[in-house]
Amino acid sequence: MKQKFVAAAVQMVSGCGLEVNLARADQLLAEAAARGASLAVLPEYFCLMGAKEADKVALREAFGNGPIQQALSEMARRHGLWLLGGTVPLLCEEEGKVLNSSLLYNPQGEVAARYDKIHLFGFTGQGESYCESNTIRPGATPTKAETPLADIAFGICYDLRFPELFRMLAPFDLLILPAAFTATTGEAHWEPLLRARAIENQCYLIASAQGGTHENGRRTHGHSMIIDPWGRILAELPDGEGVVTTEIDPELIHSVRGRLPALAHRAIR
Repeated sequence: MKQKFVAAAVQMVSGCGLEVNLARADQLLAEAAARGASLAVLPEYFCLMGAKEADKVALREAFGNGPIQQALSEMARRHGLWLLGGTVPLLCEEEGKVLNSSLLYNPQGEVAARYDKIHLFGFTGQGESYCESNTIRPGATPTKAETPLADIAFGICYDLRFPELFRMLAPFDLLILPAAFTATTGEAHWEPLLRARAIENQCYLIASAQGGTHENGRRTHGHSMIIDPWGRILAELPDGEGVVTTEIDPELIHSVRGRLPALAHRAIR
């Protein structure tokens, strides 16, 4: 990392209408930019929380071509942001499924990195049932990107529970994690898992979440947050739509790693 910069976590309560969701994302990104953000992160499924899981398959786009990707490119360029576009349903070889992919755009609107979600969520209990593998094909490649702002590692939602993914990528300055954690699992595990990933990797972490009761009846946990390398929560939005920002300071990373060189002490790799 070369210098301090302001980062923004955007929280949404996305609905079943693509155009409405894109317009709301644009409004929230404008707010992030007005607050001085150089990097903004949208949540998982920002463009659609459909009435049924298969709805996102109908919106699938070929990588590099489609209205969702075009909108994200234009938003990054118009607001002058490094933009992590939550997740986008991308075309895959398997009929009836998509790749759930995070795309990082530079301020010129160009794709600088792509990560396809590797770990697919499954949960049954308390009247809820989810099985992402019914409509999503898992990715296979852990991903990080070197940018002028920071070396960035990527995860999506359920990836949070698999620390070995991020150990494969260490060291990095910043972990970005868009998510749509359920209210049930989020209340129990969201904060401790996020803080643990920041602490063990001695990095900043930006977690942008869905946060509320959606048009389809689903409830998501919210609590988008930005966490520092010591595990301190610097900014948080409990529920509803909005933006939280904070300064990312490379000197704090150097300080934490210098005082407690845990990454250098790793004995099992």
